[in-house]
This record gives sequence, C-alpha cells and structure tokens, in this order.
Amino acid sequence: MDTNNASLSGESLQPTSSTEGHWLDRYFGVSRRGSTLRTEVLAGMATFLASMYIIVVNPAILSDAGIPFSAALSATVLISFMSSLAMGLYARNPILVAPGMGMNALFTYTLVQGAGLSWEVALGCVFWSGVMFAILAMFNVRKAIIEAIPPSLRYAITCGIGLFITFIGLKNAGFIVGSEATLVTLGSFDPALGIFFLGMMATAILVILRFNGALILGIALTTLLATPMGRLWGGEVMVEWSGLAAWPDFSAVMQVDIWGALKVAYLPFIFVMLFTNFFDALSCFMALSESADLKDKDGNPRNLKRSMTVDAFASMIAAPLGTSAAQTFIESGAGVAQGGRTGLVAVVIALLFLPFLFLSPLLSLVPSIATAPALVLVGLFMLSPIGKIDWNRYDEAFPAFLAIILMPLTYSITLGIAFGFLSFVLIKVFTGRLQAIRPAMWISAALSVVMLATTH
Repeated sequence: MDTNNASLSGESLQPTSSTEGHWLDRYFGVSRRGSTLRTEVLAGMATFLASMYIIVVNPAILSDAGIPFSAALSATVLISFMSSLAMGLYARNPILVAPGMGMNALFTYTLVQGAGLSWEVALGCVFWSGVMFAILAMFNVRKAIIEAIPPSLRYAITCGIGLFITFIGLKNAGFIVGSEATLVTLGSFDPALGIFFLGMMATAILVILRFNGALILGIALTTLLATPMGRLWGGEVMVEWSGLAAWPDFSAVMQVDIWGALKVAYLPFIFVMLFTNFFDALSCFMALSESADLKDKDGNPRNLKRSMTVDAFASMIAAPLGTSAAQTFIESGAGVAQGGRTGLVAVVIALLFLPFLFLSPLLSLVPSIATAPALVLVGLFMLSPIGKIDWNRYDEAFPAFLAIILMPLTYSITLGIAFGFLSFVLIKVFTGRLQAIRPAMWISAALSVVMLATTH
C-alpha cells in the first residue's frame, strides 16, 4: 500500500473492528486492503463529486452533434451506472467508468461536424471500436503492452496524468485562462477566483491535518462559499436552485446505425477511437495502480483482465444507449486519494449516478469551482512516483520527461503517451540498446505513428 497517499488522505491503514466480518468486507476484501467500509463510501462520494460534471458536460457536447440534450443525459447516467457497477462487482476495482472527455469531442467535432457523418452513423463507429476493443481484451493484449512498458514510463504516465488533472482543475475554476500573448495566464482575480483559491487552500489544510473525507469537505465548503456569488457581488450566480426532478429521455436508445458505419472510409475514425480509448484506459489503470499500490504480485494493475473486460463492455453498449464511448475516468484518483481501495468504491459511484436520471437539476448546486480544488489536490497525490524515475539515465529520463510535460501542454493523455513511446524506441535504437525494447513496445510505437498521422 502507498502509505504516503494513505496518510495524505487522512485514512488509517488499519480497519476498524466494525468492518471485519461484514459481508461487504468479505466480498470486496475491504479489511484485507487496509481500508474500512466508511472509507470506501467516502471515496466513492469523492470520485462522484469530482466527476459528476460529466452528467451535464457530455450531453452539452453531444448536443452539438444533433443528439437531443435530454436523451444524451439519460444515456450518460445509464452507461455510468451500468459500467461502474460492473467494475465494482466484477473487476472489484475502485474505478469510475463513464463517457470520456475527449472521446465525446472526437465524436462531435471530428466525426459529425468535421467529416459530416450523421450522429447515428457516428454511434455505429463507436460500436465497432468497442467490438475491436473487446477482441483486444479477450486476447489480453493490454496486459502484454503493460508488461512491455518500462518502469520509468509507467511512473511518467502517472505523474503526467496528475499534472493534467491539476491543469483541468485550474482551468475549470478560471484560475488559468487562455492568452494570445503567453498562451495561458492567470485569470481575472474576481470574487469567484477568490472563492476557488480559499476553497483550494481549505482543502489542502484539511488534507494536511488528515481529516477523514477531506476532499468531500473541501467540495462542500467551497460550494457554501460560492452560494452568495452573483447576489452579494453581482455577476453570474454560481449556485442556484433550478428544480428537483425531470423525466428521463430514452429517444436516442437503439438509434445507432451499426451497418451504415461499416464503410472503408470510416475505418480511420474507428481506429482513432479505438486507439484513444485503449491508451486512455491503459494509462488510467497504470496511474491508479502505481499511485495507490493497486497491483498484483507481479507488479501489474490489479484484476487487469476483468477490468479490461468491463472497459470493453462499456465501449460496446455506449453506442446503443446513445452516447460516445465510455472509459475509465482519471477522476477516479479523487476516491483513491481519499483512501478507496476496493470495488465497493465503484458500486457507491454507480448508485450515486442512478438517481440523476430524475434528479439532474440538482447538479446546479455544485459549481465547477467547488470540484476544482479536489482535482488540484489529486494532481499532488499522483506526482509521488516522480522520485522513482532515474533522472541521471537520460535514455530513460527523456521519454519520461516528454510524456509528463506533453500531457498537460497538449491537453491530451494520448499524445503524451504516444510521444513518450516513440521517443523511447527511437533513443534505444540509435543508442544501440535494442534488447531493452520488447515486442509490444515496437507495436505501440508503430500504432503511435499511425495515430499521429491519422489525427494530425
């Protein structure tokens, strides 16, 4: 177990006596993993609060492709519930599975708006990429790739995702904004930014003082601070009641055009979605397993094959439900940082998603500046492996450095991984260290080249 993360989250490594013997404890192995039922529930709540934005953001993006907003929202909740429940009960890992950011943008702005596909045919491309993903999972290809990736790149992927999550948090809060002169700069220091900064500092202090549920308390406190926004200082109202319930819309269910997507011209789109989903999921498993010691006796991500199966299942059923591909969420790091270690975390997440088939208006009560501090702290937790990289071995350090720095700078996990893999192989080839390159790394580097050539 990663004792640094455990202590930072304020969780004890020893279970309470009330946990031992409970059927949930026996099924998920809570005590065996050094956790408690209370910790697992809090961890599930932390991940849900850090990622529930997807319930609104995913439909907002998919509506630009022509899918009705309400239908996309229902599909988002359904796939998140079903996939996360499967991840918890079958793979028994503390990982959220939901429609991925980046995948929805690829669906809307590349396939539909860019290439002119109808959203029904684009959903068909999503379906076939899921089928191919399932085939890869069946033959355990991802396990071979993970075992071929050198430790330095594993650590780098974890750290790079941590910086990426932090950047997302700072961007969501408006703390960092775009700038024509310097690309990015500090946002205007208005009351909203001040509330985010106070919430971030309060969350950091709670973590340092080892409060149980520190991230959840930070989100709640920041929401309370944001409540007077727009009323006391003018401008946008950050927290506003917009109703309690709304009926679910299933009009996009089974609207996927499976056979219409089977055209040679659409194969590059299917491949790009497969590649992006494959490596985003791969990096998430690696990062979480490394930062929280969720590893098997061989040092690989725990229950990898079962997790792969769930991932493939989520990708396949997303399209018939009416949404872009579902994948493992990097925001799962919020629950891991809170001390979550078992599949019970994912079950809690799934159950928290389900009511929003009817209660989606309640999401307006938690603004983005309230979840942003938790994302910033998760980035801190995930940077811990950086000291394990041998920075004096430049043949190992340079690919790791590229992977770390390019994830936040390109706003893409996949691009960071691709350039990390490519640079590793090229350096080993031209320095005469071919024996350090395993077959799966050659294949990964080749796929990276194809992906870069196809998408850029």
